[in-house]
Amino acid sequence: MDADFKVSMSDMVIALSKAIDLVNPKLTGHHQRVAYIAGRISESMKLDIYKRTNIIFAGYLHDVGAISLTDKDVILTFDNEDTIHAEVGYKLLNTLSELQLAANYIREHHTPYQKGKGCLEDSLLLGGQILYLADRVDILLDRSKDPLAQKDNILNWLKERTGNKFMPEVVEAFKELAHQESFWFDIVSSNLESQLKRMTGYIIFELDLDGLTSVGRIFSQIIDFRSRFTATHSSGVASAAVFLADKMSFSGREKGLMRIAGYLHDLGKLAVPSEILEKRGQLSTTEFALVKTHTYYTYRILEKVSGLEKIPVWAALHHERLDGKGYPFRVNGKDLSLGSRIMAVADVFTALTENRPYREGMNKSKTTKILRLMAENGAIDPEITAIAICCFDELNRLCRSEQLIALDEYEKFWQPEMK
Repeated sequence: MDADFKVSMSDMVIALSKAIDLVNPKLTGHHQRVAYIAGRISESMKLDIYKRTNIIFAGYLHDVGAISLTDKDVILTFDNEDTIHAEVGYKLLNTLSELQLAANYIREHHTPYQKGKGCLEDSLLLGGQILYLADRVDILLDRSKDPLAQKDNILNWLKERTGNKFMPEVVEAFKELAHQESFWFDIVSSNLESQLKRMTGYIIFELDLDGLTSVGRIFSQIIDFRSRFTATHSSGVASAAVFLADKMSFSGREKGLMRIAGYLHDLGKLAVPSEILEKRGQLSTTEFALVKTHTYYTYRILEKVSGLEKIPVWAALHHERLDGKGYPFRVNGKDLSLGSRIMAVADVFTALTENRPYREGMNKSKTTKILRLMAENGAIDPEITAIAICCFDELNRLCRSEQLIALDEYEKFWQPEMK
């Protein structure tokens, strides 16, 4: 679509990993540390850049399937061998060609080694085993204590399980690393990102606009698939935003970026528990304050991705108001970009017309009445609102069509064997 547009796949994986961390404070930094340990083992075993990069990506994302679990602490349990979240993670990422190998590694990251089954040349076995060991080591390590004082206990723990849980060759590679004090100091440091980027392949993992759209679509599923009530929201917002952007004479490239922004606009909602998103009654002050954080996290995560241009602004400012009373940045109307204004109307339109836990989707009369009031009260842009109202039937058909596709994808994803 746009040959000049390039975004690092590594940056997008890091962004998603940071969003996953929001699901549970106990997860903070876990994915990055697993990616680092796995990456260093991969280097020690002299794996090629393609396999090494995918193992690192898998480390960053290995618990993506746990987002939908009720008890998210289970993945940090010392002897946990749950494979459900590994399978869910595989299904979420496997449809994206750039992450298919990483998805297969994720699928295997809780599969114990069986002597005589598979060999060192088996890429999936090796990748899964590297990830498995890295994950267990990070959980074993108490970062509040001296890491060097824990080295021998961790090595002894691995020795007892070598050959029946962990692949001997992977344990040997880890033991070589374990003799380096710097390795342990790195794990407990807060500056792993630059080292991880050094270990990944930049050139072969670049995304053009089409590729980023596919990634954005998968991200939206990860965000939305936690609940049937949210399963289609981002797809509806994305389609509405592109429709309105077209009416406002956006270029083809800008409309492509707007679609991606729509897919990513609720990335920060991973910080909001599902029980709050699905609450049927009125939110408490504390609950609403937590909901307000989602746009802040969306912006802070996406702004770190080089090459996204306007996407963080368009995606994250959809709850700002023209009168400056929105959140989280209290941006004044004159400083609110056209893309952000479009996204705000698209989000309100979609939210009003779709089913929510506390009400059915509103009809045309109720929706247009609320849209007009919001425009009159300085909440949303009057011109864009007028277009949405004038084109209500066409816009509503488009949103519902896109959301039906998303709902079908959701239902197929959560087949009985996945529940």
